[in-house]
Amino acid sequence: MATMLSRLGRLWRHRWIDEAEVRRALPPVVLERLERRVGASERRHSGEIRICVEAGLPMSYLWRDAQPRERAITLFGKLRVWDTADNNGVLIYLLLAEHAIEIVADRGIDARVSDDDWAAMAQRMGAAFREGRFEDGLTQALEEVSALLVEHFPLAEGQADSNELPDAPVVL
Repeated sequence: MATMLSRLGRLWRHRWIDEAEVRRALPPVVLERLERRVGASERRHSGEIRICVEAGLPMSYLWRDAQPRERAITLFGKLRVWDTADNNGVLIYLLLAEHAIEIVADRGIDARVSDDDWAAMAQRMGAAFREGRFEDGLTQALEEVSALLVEHFPLAEGQADSNELPDAPVVL
């Protein structure tokens, strides 16, 4: 019975939160600032960073009790973050219904950063989100991911950023 109530509660949370909730958490002006920050970051390294924010999981995920990580990995593929020349794309995924944060990194950067480092980054983001500071949390994560990409994939002197993926956050 407890499991059934838990699943119904989860279903309710994901259906209750909608795009309007995303706009309240991250209004258009904030999304524009995040887009500019992604662009500025990518002028310093060859990596690609995508931010994706989703109000709630699709029903197909909820019916099978899928976790946010599965959705983040799916979006990593759909948004083509895996398809960069140096295999150094990073997806920062925020699921508002569960205040879940997932960071999915392609094999080029993931081979250079420990799972513990990625998890610690997500935890720091989570602290800001729990306080309702969504822009601060995403900016902090963006800065931390940028620092890792600059360290491991810096642009050479005079090399221009190829900007393989859009800089604008994706809101689903």
